[in-house]
Amino acid sequence: MAAVGKAAQPVLLKPTSNQEEAARYIAQYLLQNHYRKVPVNDSLAQQIFKRYLDNLDSNRSYFTAPEVEKIRQEIGIHLDDNFVSGNPAGGFAIYNQFLKRAREKMAYMKSTLETAKFDFTAPETLELQRSKTAPWPANQAELHDLWRKELKYLYLSTKFSGEKGKNIKAEVMKSLDNRLKLFNQQKPEDAFMAYMYAVTTSFDPHTNYFSPDEYENFQIDMSRSLEGIGAKLQMENEYTVVNEIIPGGPAFKSGLLKKGDKIVGVGQGDKGEIIDVIGWRINDVVKKIRGPKGTVVRLKILPASQAGKGPASIIRLVRAKVDLQEQAAQKKIIYQNGHKIGVIVLPSFYLDFKGERENAQNYTSTTKDVIKILNDLKREQVEGIIVDLRENGGGSLEEAVNVTGLFTGKGPVVQVSNALGGKMVLNDENYPMLYRGPLVVLVNRYSASASEIFAAAIQDYGRGLIVGDRTFGKGTVQSIVTIQRPFSMFMKQADLGQLKLTIAKFYRISGGSTQHIGVLPDIVLPSLIDPEVVGEDTYTSSLPWTTISRAAYTPSGAVTKEDIVLLKKTFAEQSAKDKLYQSYLADLATLNRIRQKNSVSLQEKGFEVENKTLKEIQDRWGDSSVDTGKKKKTDFILQEAAGILDDLVALKSRPAVPVAAPVARPAARQAVPVR
Repeated sequence: MAAVGKAAQPVLLKPTSNQEEAARYIAQYLLQNHYRKVPVNDSLAQQIFKRYLDNLDSNRSYFTAPEVEKIRQEIGIHLDDNFVSGNPAGGFAIYNQFLKRAREKMAYMKSTLETAKFDFTAPETLELQRSKTAPWPANQAELHDLWRKELKYLYLSTKFSGEKGKNIKAEVMKSLDNRLKLFNQQKPEDAFMAYMYAVTTSFDPHTNYFSPDEYENFQIDMSRSLEGIGAKLQMENEYTVVNEIIPGGPAFKSGLLKKGDKIVGVGQGDKGEIIDVIGWRINDVVKKIRGPKGTVVRLKILPASQAGKGPASIIRLVRAKVDLQEQAAQKKIIYQNGHKIGVIVLPSFYLDFKGERENAQNYTSTTKDVIKILNDLKREQVEGIIVDLRENGGGSLEEAVNVTGLFTGKGPVVQVSNALGGKMVLNDENYPMLYRGPLVVLVNRYSASASEIFAAAIQDYGRGLIVGDRTFGKGTVQSIVTIQRPFSMFMKQADLGQLKLTIAKFYRISGGSTQHIGVLPDIVLPSLIDPEVVGEDTYTSSLPWTTISRAAYTPSGAVTKEDIVLLKKTFAEQSAKDKLYQSYLADLATLNRIRQKNSVSLQEKGFEVENKTLKEIQDRWGDSSVDTGKKKKTDFILQEAAGILDDLVALKSRPAVPVAAPVARPAARQAVPVR
């Protein structure tokens, strides 16, 4: 590799004694308590090595193929033995090689940027997500050519990111300087966390190690008390990625930030410089984003919906505390072809655990709020109800069970299987059925965990129709374990951190798991969410879909398989005449074609045209269910769901005689919120 510059090389990173000790305990906890019983053999070594290298070099642009093979032979094949003995030295050795090459890459790109004149008319392309589509470069010449193309892509992305009045070359150089500085300031904790992430996620994607500092941030996120944007973040490769949008927070209210979006820059106020944060420690990114209530933060993001194909976009958020009232269940009344339909919007399954434990008079509870809304809707004499679970990432298991009972009556709701093979059936025993009429549950790819428990039970009981996208597929249970030394109570020692451990798995009452596959809708209403980026099945180590025995329950018969066949047929006929819906499907097809391309054009004209198309689609069909303060778009997905519910109402209100199909409704649909 040709040297570029003669900067002093930082010292090699080595694990601290506390990290070596933590690694031993982590291995014990994983092998003894994790739901998945992973045999310690060459296969585990291979998984850890591949996952670690893919995390460090996700675009296969740091190492050549011969170098990867050399590292595998010298270090990778021994990682299973290192894991059992709690020795992270192999992980540190790989990380040090990565840092050496990363510094060389940044220096090479800086030198090239200073001297090269790019030809943006040449018909070149750059493969993205190379870990899925391409091998490591065969030699140094191929590696250097890849770096040159990445530099062209960075230049174009910066040019079309929406920042006005910027010197593109200076901005790119500043980004490269920042990243080189970060690589030169790495600490043992960075190497340890990167290696432990590869180890823990080899068991499943939701098992993670928290250093003492990271766990403090995790607790703040869980309490949702600190002023900020209302989002949980995590590291994936060198990117800060949105892991959860908290209902009631600024990000949720704006609709501008989504799960899976990558944050690549942070700016303070309306005019503050946007600082490149690629490669930053998660704690440092969080500190930049948090701030006093009422202040502005600007985020430069790579939207998950564009699968990394588009340039970064800049969003503006006003920091605030999470508004618990905004998390609460809300109701709407809409009219569909003269029928009055109630909508219950559930952003999450929330519960004031402390208030419940202390038997407080007015503690917050999803169940209590939904009971009030159902009684209101019954007084309004609605003819059907939509429960909107889009973007609902879960919450309290207890509340999911109780809310389900309001629609299905007392009985089993979900089954839980633990690591020892024990099975438990969770029943709604407290709340009788409060609503018996026509029901649609609206879901999308972000509907997860407790949302999937509710939707699956409604589907298994045949109590209503599930409409929308396939759900996320998270059917596992995690517990936080503090890593403790024996006899630690007798001596004061440094904290070793915490482990978030997968200990159980959810199963539907029909016997199948919600894990991996999620809940499949009865009638599909596709969203803009990219299923290749968002969902449990996008994780390589996710637990598989499995089955256990069926629980003892009796389907309600409110919606039969025959009903679903008729309703799907009617929806297909009506939606074919719906110009707005067909326009949406055409844009979605265009978006998917761009997403599925393995490469992006490095010709400026082609790059600009493609990114203009992505922006236009996003502007036309962005989140219409959230009030952004601008003119509100029609929530046509809710509109379509209302049309399907209208068909269900018509089907169930007709005389019990053989019919070919539900009564047809007019092709033009209108669903207007009036309250």
